[in-house]
Amino acid sequence: MKKLPIAVAIPTKNEGLNIAEAVRSVIGHFEAVVVVDSHSSDDTAKIAAECGAEVVLYSWDGGHPRKKQWCLDRVRTDLDWILLLDGDERLSPGLLDELRGIFADPDAPKPAAYDIPLGYWFAGKRLRHGYTIRKRSLTDRTRCHYPEVGDLDAPGIGEVEGHYQPVAQSTAALRHPIEHQDLDPVTAWFERHNRYSDWEAWLNHHPEVKEQVRRAKSRQGQLFHRAPFKPLMSFAYMYVYRRGFLDGRAGFDFALAMSFYRWQIALKSRAQPSS
Repeated sequence: MKKLPIAVAIPTKNEGLNIAEAVRSVIGHFEAVVVVDSHSSDDTAKIAAECGAEVVLYSWDGGHPRKKQWCLDRVRTDLDWILLLDGDERLSPGLLDELRGIFADPDAPKPAAYDIPLGYWFAGKRLRHGYTIRKRSLTDRTRCHYPEVGDLDAPGIGEVEGHYQPVAQSTAALRHPIEHQDLDPVTAWFERHNRYSDWEAWLNHHPEVKEQVRRAKSRQGQLFHRAPFKPLMSFAYMYVYRRGFLDGRAGFDFALAMSFYRWQIALKSRAQPSS
């Protein structure tokens, strides 16, 4: 079967438990599969290579471009289209079929980017109701870029762009998901979100940068960015409005965990001295 004219770039650091599934979901289907590894201390690079991916090393110098924009700038630039896939994500078979339909005619007009729904797993269970995020993961690099947000000194994020999307001239939405199924223990989720909340709290004390981030978010993200009482609103939206209760205990646990994350941001913002 003809390979899709897309470079898959998988930014990683210590994804030894996840990387094999990520690579196997795309290898053989795309013109290039490249793991961009930040000098992992585990076997991420070795496993990725054994699964058939090309592995390149990335070293952040503390400035721009950060890791995802670096991928757009450097990874297989002979291919205009690039799909950014996290190390704990994998493509669903339905998404592969959808992409084959879109790229069957190379001359057909296409938007600059595609927003892809995220199938989210929490505590070992696939959430069917409470999670509604779309990621702008597939872009034409000649018409898209990540904004250079002024948060290089912020804690919690580091080398990878924060929770915002690449800027695109035009977009379309795909139907089938990328599956986010992190095989790390749930404690890793809380450790990551503890770092993310440091970044979010920092933004609350830097309104100009916060506005830069807001403009680079999805429409849903922009609306929630301005919402009051975020811990309560987050829980009500996920568990009640989006019927997360139908996911059973996992739906409750996830809605509560996200509400706790929003509470962390608010608490850290109040405790952090203004600069």
